[in-house]
Amino acid sequence: MTGPGTAPEVLTFGETMLALRGAGPLRLGGTMEVSVAGAESNVAIGLARLGHAVRWAGAVGADEAGELVLRTLRAEGVDVRGASRDDGGAPTGLMLAEPGLPEVTRVHYYRAGSAGSRLKACSVERAFTEAPPKVLHLTGITPALSRSARSACTLALRLAAEHSALVCLDVNFRSRLWSSAEAAEVLRAWAPSVDVLVASDDELPLCLPSGAPADTALQAKELLALGIGEVVVKRGAAGATAYGDDGSRVHAPARPVRAVDTVGAGDAFVAGDAFVAGYLSAFLDGAAPEARLDRAVTTGAFAVASRGDWEGAPTRAELGLPSAPAGTVVR
Repeated sequence: MTGPGTAPEVLTFGETMLALRGAGPLRLGGTMEVSVAGAESNVAIGLARLGHAVRWAGAVGADEAGELVLRTLRAEGVDVRGASRDDGGAPTGLMLAEPGLPEVTRVHYYRAGSAGSRLKACSVERAFTEAPPKVLHLTGITPALSRSARSACTLALRLAAEHSALVCLDVNFRSRLWSSAEAAEVLRAWAPSVDVLVASDDELPLCLPSGAPADTALQAKELLALGIGEVVVKRGAAGATAYGDDGSRVHAPARPVRAVDTVGAGDAFVAGDAFVAGYLSAFLDGAAPEARLDRAVTTGAFAVASRGDWEGAPTRAELGLPSAPAGTVVR
């Protein structure tokens, strides 16, 4: 964790909710596991477990759920001094997850009017200017929550430019929060400010002007021409591909694991939040593109092979485990 006045390697912010996971259909009742969930805090925890200094600057309600969010992040080594508690009575958001068909989970969100959706630009400004980070990590979820949250993102992009911080954007499009047209308007405006863009292949057009080519490689080329330094494309079970502004193209196959839970993971085998944490970790370590992708698909494999949004995130010592033969006993 960063100390007072110490600059974190990564700053991220967004909504983290109370997460309740049922053992069966919600309508039948039964027991539920209690945890927390949020794309940006998932990345923060993933980076902290890999030994990086990371700060999360979201907002929670002045309630017990909010206390659980902050307690969990602190316990995982994430700096939460930039976080705020809503003093207007807005609650911490809620996510309910229930198993449906085999290996399919249904998720229900209760986040309208939540404290996280009321995130203000001033909170982000304090967290950023107190100790500017090396990397600002954003997702396409936060600007979809509210006008104030979108304004906070816009300010963060400006501050990143002023302090020469690298910007990583995970598109993470959520159709429940906004339409593709709304998302495209915001993401296309952001694209020239982004250094590392992470997206699934069907999300890339959201960052490009209308009429973009259908071919993924050509889409990546157009994005690089806008000034983006790297375009990292998640391809699910097919792995991931990174395109560089130097014309390079690197591909990494997914690590074959049994998918246990893909709710907080994103695309099976190339899990969204965990993938980003692995990629940024290797980037901060100065690793080459091949090594960055390798670590990303590895951390993604851990995520889908474990229940929960972040619980299975590996430490550095565990990064080699997915390569071990089936049945290996680690002592």
